[in-house]
Amino acid sequence: MTEFEGVVPALGAALEKRGYTALTPVQTAVLAPELSGEDLLVSAQTGSGKTVAFGLALAPTLLEDADRFDQPQAPLALVVAPTRELAMQVGRELEWLYGETGARLASCVGGMDYRTERRALERGAHIVVGTPGRLCDHIRRGSLDTSALRAVVLDEADEMLDLGFREDLEFILESAPSERRTLLFSATVPHTIAKLAKTFQRDAVRVTTTEEQAQHLDIEYRVHPVASYDKENAIINVLRFHEATNAIVFCATRATVTHLTARFNNRGFAVVALSGELSQNERTHALQAMRDGRARVCIATDVAARGIDLPNLELVIHADLPTNAETMVHRSGRTGRAGRKGVSVLIVPNNRRRQAERLLANGGIDADWCKPPTADEVRRRDDERLLADPSLADPVTEEEQTLVQDLLARHGAEQVAAAFLRRCRAGHSAPEELAEIAPQDLRKPEKRAPEVPRRPREDFDDSVWFSLSIGRRQRAEPRWILPMVCRAGGITKRDVGGIKLQDEATYIQIAAESADAFEAALGPEMTLERNVSVARLEGMPDLTRAPRPEAGDESEGRFDDERKPYARKGPPRDKKPYGDRKPPRDKKPYGDKKPYGDRKPHGDRKPYGEKPFSDETTVSAETKPYWDRPPRSDKKPFDKKPFDKKPYEKKPFAKKPYDPRERDDRAQEDHGAPKPKRVDDSEHRSGDERPARKGPNPALDPNWKPGRKATGKPAGKRPGKPGGKPGGKPGGKPGGKPGGKPGGKPGAAKAFRPKGGKGSVSGGTSGAGGLKRKSGPGKPR
Repeated sequence: MTEFEGVVPALGAALEKRGYTALTPVQTAVLAPELSGEDLLVSAQTGSGKTVAFGLALAPTLLEDADRFDQPQAPLALVVAPTRELAMQVGRELEWLYGETGARLASCVGGMDYRTERRALERGAHIVVGTPGRLCDHIRRGSLDTSALRAVVLDEADEMLDLGFREDLEFILESAPSERRTLLFSATVPHTIAKLAKTFQRDAVRVTTTEEQAQHLDIEYRVHPVASYDKENAIINVLRFHEATNAIVFCATRATVTHLTARFNNRGFAVVALSGELSQNERTHALQAMRDGRARVCIATDVAARGIDLPNLELVIHADLPTNAETMVHRSGRTGRAGRKGVSVLIVPNNRRRQAERLLANGGIDADWCKPPTADEVRRRDDERLLADPSLADPVTEEEQTLVQDLLARHGAEQVAAAFLRRCRAGHSAPEELAEIAPQDLRKPEKRAPEVPRRPREDFDDSVWFSLSIGRRQRAEPRWILPMVCRAGGITKRDVGGIKLQDEATYIQIAAESADAFEAALGPEMTLERNVSVARLEGMPDLTRAPRPEAGDESEGRFDDERKPYARKGPPRDKKPYGDRKPPRDKKPYGDKKPYGDRKPHGDRKPYGEKPFSDETTVSAETKPYWDRPPRSDKKPFDKKPFDKKPYEKKPFAKKPYDPRERDDRAQEDHGAPKPKRVDDSEHRSGDERPARKGPNPALDPNWKPGRKATGKPAGKRPGKPGGKPGGKPGGKPGGKPGGKPGGKPGAAKAFRPKGGKGSVSGGTSGAGGLKRKSGPGKPR
């Protein structure tokens, strides 16, 4: 019997029955005695056995000193997973792990029947596994009692935060007792996870396996550069080349999942889809088809495939590049689990190469850059698999012996082998022809050399100074002086200490161990590019700066030293003295002004007020008001007249006798106006003057047949046809009914004489007392 140190005996028996011979590093780490009862923040590689790890870590807290659980009541442990598939997978793992302890598990995941879950919780459960949204729903409705919880596990905590479950997680953790034990498990621990752990955990212990910092040794990474239009064809060739038992293709969107699923189904692959738009039953059936071998390829999105564990998953294809290195690690971690080997392939279009390089660099992954399998390589690989098929080495049974002999005798060994080969190839999808990849696209990105830290400043105490024959006046700048010096002297920037610019020279400091080599590389002429001469100095150069001007002094200009000092050319000329100024002259006095005299009276004026309108018809031109104009000679003056009209009353329209127009020989024009209503002129006509109605126009009626007349109704029915309906309204209901039935009520017949041409007598007869009527023109029906 295998002994597992630190494992509860009942769980150890379950591990041995499952085929475990040793624990993984993360499982061993969480069972350390010093971590018993502590809150844990665990980060480990995907596929390292984290689910079994927290199951083993929970056992001492839940069972305490007992070997089996008591009758279930309120839940003792709560496990939260980001997706439905992962929650159901965790439930299956815990079922066999705690099978010997009599534990009862309940699942609460979205998409399942809420009433069934509530009844399971009412019956009692020791461990509850679910998704954040459904667990919050049960807690709010009171169907999930969290008062007895001893531990809470957050599996794939980083993914739950990325999916926006922060508020739900906080609600779940706040509803649990404060003395609970909290375990956070994740493949990566970003800043958000560390902040969540600091808020809801009590002095959490960080557990990190030693393998976390290195590349997963069981996963082989390959990068296939392809043309943008060849991406789907390259995926088909990769699937055909590897012929994996189970493969998963990751896409970025649901639309891409739908498209690739249809495309691969048409190419003959046994494929299923896994995305968020599918119901829970559809997703469960898809995973079950992958497990039992009915499907071999799964097209999935990141969220739907997070944390799923498929047996014999040997190949992971990234149809769309992941958004970050953590997502790529989680995708690739679906393979290479539990010590099995796997391949992770990145399909990289030409315009995505830089993004792929950054992803691999950030994830610390060393991938093999190679072209995708060609059609010929796929066919050769099929032949190799066929030749290595173990069934070819199996002996022939007695049941097969007779048929084998008949086949060989009838067709020969060569013909049978050829038929077998054709049949095997017919069962596979044909590979695709891919465009050639340029050799430069297959180059592996060069690794950057690790940056060497700069030499400490104290290392330049023993250094040599060199002077260059350029300075500020020649527009010297360190940004181009340093590369020029390094190229000419064979040194690096680590050998250069300082660069001091002066007006006419530049001084450069070089480490003592590199000074001789630098001087030897320059040669006897000691010159650089641009005819810059170099000289070695003995000791330190004079790097004193000119004193700064005092406050208020004018600053020296750039070319002040080149200007001549100002000097007077001769003695100053004598200026004319101003002399005595004349006193200002006195202003002339204005004198006395003439006083204002009295104004003349204007006489008596009429007071202001409204003036009556003048009745005069003739007014002088000077005083003619504009409103009193003379009347025009050709018009009468306007005079308002009283209303003398009669009150309005509605008059009947005048009715004119009907005047027929001969218009049957031409088409009627349509001017866009509505057709006028028919005027009733019956009172102006006698009974026998009823006008004939217009008949069909052969020129306008495409269904016109011979026998019709242009001015009236059809002349009559063809021989052997039954008669039509009566022509006019008068006469009551029609006569007899078909089939020998009795006729209707008699109508009062009215004399009728058509004017629109000759008519024919209808074939129908009236009822009792009825009259035969002609089918002359009448009101259209």
